[in-house]
Amino acid sequence: MAVFNKLLSRNEALQKVRAWQASGKKVVFSNGCFDILHAGHVEYLAAARELGDMLLIGLNSDASVRRLKGPNRPVCCEADRAAVLSALQFVDGVTLFNEDTPEELIGTLLPDILVKGSDWAIEQIAGARAVLDHGGSVLTLPLLEGRSTTGIIEKIIQLHTQNKQ
Repeated sequence: MAVFNKLLSRNEALQKVRAWQASGKKVVFSNGCFDILHAGHVEYLAAARELGDMLLIGLNSDASVRRLKGPNRPVCCEADRAAVLSALQFVDGVTLFNEDTPEELIGTLLPDILVKGSDWAIEQIAGARAVLDHGGSVLTLPLLEGRSTTGIIEKIIQLHTQNKQ
């Protein structure tokens, strides 16, 4: 599938970031589970891409999502989540990380701009210190109200329960 060409190993992601930066492009990095991609994700990622020239996504691996969200998550496997993110025209690359946070990945990549949703305080954002110490920026973007993967899952469970009655 052609969309998989945006899925990068950590080493490939580092090579891409350095090449982009060497050509004068501003690299934006964001991360998350992105389980059941929804309009809130799409709006957030589109806004993140507008902050720079290239957008790289750090995607939690399945094992990482399970540790963070519980044994019933993710709903969609990492290959499917990576494929859906890769299909977005404003996403330039996706790389998986298996750790609980992308701090090590961000410290290696050193993007120009690190972005998270406004539900995060800058001092709580993994990798923020490394980006700031390297002269980069750390920003938060507003979230589309009422959109969340957990909310979608809860609605599906509620509908399923109602249909069983």
